[in-house]
Amino acid sequence: MLLLGGCNLVVMNPAGDVATRQANLILWSTGLMLLIIVPVILFTLFFAWKYRASNRDATYDPEWNHSTKLEVLIWTAPLMIIIALGAMTWLFTHLLDPYRPLTRIAPGQPVTEETRTLTVEVVALDWKWMFIYPELGIATVNELAAPVDTPIAFRLTSSSIMNSFYIPALSGMIYAMPGMQTQLHAVINREGTYEGIASNYSGPGFSNMHFKFLGMSQDGFDEWVARVRAQGQPLTRERYLEVEAPSEMEPVHYYSQVDRGLFRAILNMCVEPGRMCMDEMMHIDMQGGGGLDSLHHMDRLIYDTNRAHDSHFGHGPSGYAGAGEAGGAEAPGATFPASDRRPRSEEPADDAAPQGAPHEGPHEGPRQAPDEGQSGTQNGSGQSGDDGPAPGSAAPDQLQN
Repeated sequence: MLLLGGCNLVVMNPAGDVATRQANLILWSTGLMLLIIVPVILFTLFFAWKYRASNRDATYDPEWNHSTKLEVLIWTAPLMIIIALGAMTWLFTHLLDPYRPLTRIAPGQPVTEETRTLTVEVVALDWKWMFIYPELGIATVNELAAPVDTPIAFRLTSSSIMNSFYIPALSGMIYAMPGMQTQLHAVINREGTYEGIASNYSGPGFSNMHFKFLGMSQDGFDEWVARVRAQGQPLTRERYLEVEAPSEMEPVHYYSQVDRGLFRAILNMCVEPGRMCMDEMMHIDMQGGGGLDSLHHMDRLIYDTNRAHDSHFGHGPSGYAGAGEAGGAEAPGATFPASDRRPRSEEPADDAAPQGAPHEGPHEGPRQAPDEGQSGTQNGSGQSGDDGPAPGSAAPDQLQN
């Protein structure tokens, strides 16, 4: 309750221009609606008092049934308010679109070509937040910082489950989803330490999935960046896979270097060695597919972010579909005890076919070669093999663009 009360106070008195305009929208909308609500409440009380049973002086007119003036008042006032609310909603829906780059830093301070923008790549993990600064080559866990009056361009994704990124003092909330990228543009106008939260339930560690957002002067931000580089350690893909494992109430971590292309690999679900990236797979599909040979590489397309996580958190190494074929343990059968049959995993193996039964093997028909222009298989590092895309074809833009 204290957290919700404090959040409400911040929402109506934020420190960022975007959040301030959102607070003003709430006030204007509430004021317009009160233009109807307050008179209705007052007239209800007035009529109940005036036409009470004990008031013998009130006019009694049982034949009254229509008043043009009253009808005009009853319908015109709400209609005008609905038009005003609709126009204001349409206007601010476009002005405060989280995907729209900022046009101003504060009232009277427009964004110009010389205005520097800070890019931050956000990854929602279980149950912590990772922030990557691609232009600075650093990363942090559970601590975000930015200089005041500097537009921030957030690029957000998630490692395993949908979540929602929310800093009440900065701007509205935005979803972070695995395999997808969302965007948020905002600016902080006052120095201070602000609370950031996960506003979408994501499992047992959700309630402690908080982080600090530091609004700093430019000199203070430069000192913070230097401290991260001095105290941090390199964030390689191997280390990321360790950090990605579920953990609760994780302390702040600094990383002085970040592997190039890490966020792209997280977004495309191919951080683990040997996995095909989603954008590579889409490029193959765009070129017409990989032909029959691609069926032999299906294991590279199987993705399970919880592949190596401890079962204490409800995850397992063989939790994805097809794990039995890929070397994992077969899932227990679902027929016992309802049908008095043992689970399939407990049935004895019987490689011999029943006597007299025909042998059913794979059909060995002729194999058709891939059409010209189809790309060959891709390796897990994102590089094309010998049978790459046709000359002149170009891979589509990455998902983050």
